[in-house]
Amino acid sequence: MKGIFITFEGIEGCGKTTQVHLLAGHLEEQGCKVLKTREPGGTEISEAVREILLSNDFVKMNPHTEVLLYLASRAQHISDKIKPALEKGMIVISDRFSDSTFVYQCYVRGIDYQIVEEMNSFTTEGISPDITFVLDLEPEEGLRRAVSRNQKHSRKEDRMEKESLEFHQKVREGYLKMAERHPDRIHVISSNRDKTEVQEEIKGIVGRILSQRGFPG
Repeated sequence: MKGIFITFEGIEGCGKTTQVHLLAGHLEEQGCKVLKTREPGGTEISEAVREILLSNDFVKMNPHTEVLLYLASRAQHISDKIKPALEKGMIVISDRFSDSTFVYQCYVRGIDYQIVEEMNSFTTEGISPDITFVLDLEPEEGLRRAVSRNQKHSRKEDRMEKESLEFHQKVREGYLKMAERHPDRIHVISSNRDKTEVQEEIKGIVGRILSQRGFPG
């Protein structure tokens, strides 16, 4: 049985990581084999690239450098973790994937979409998500949550979190346009509510798709 690939997207502070953990826990309770991962990151090499991408030491990073680093990280992530897990019939849940690149680097940074799409197809070996959840939230609230989270864990804002409010507003706009472009795959979920309510809506959508594919859950 081929596995299922689920991704979570959205602005900073929208609750992606929380929902990834909640969904993974729920599916494991149902007897599913789940791989939980993230981008950039997920492997030793990809995590090292993540450190460069999010470091405040590189605030003047060229957008072309940025997109190439994201794609390099993804290539390793695909070959080392995502592809093998899917071939084993596992459910892979990733905190960000290709849609982040199309939104942040193409829609916001202005890099040509077609060029990045071709490079991403090469990078991912043709692997794409079966289901994507965009957790939609006003950027002001997302950034407030991100600041609160960083303070709680004694962390500094990363390079992306430090971008302007206008930048984050454009990111949100980009995700909503991506959802219009891929309505069969991308589900826009309001995250301006209790995390349990958000999770219940997500579980309902995932449950229907798993049932169609013969998975428990």
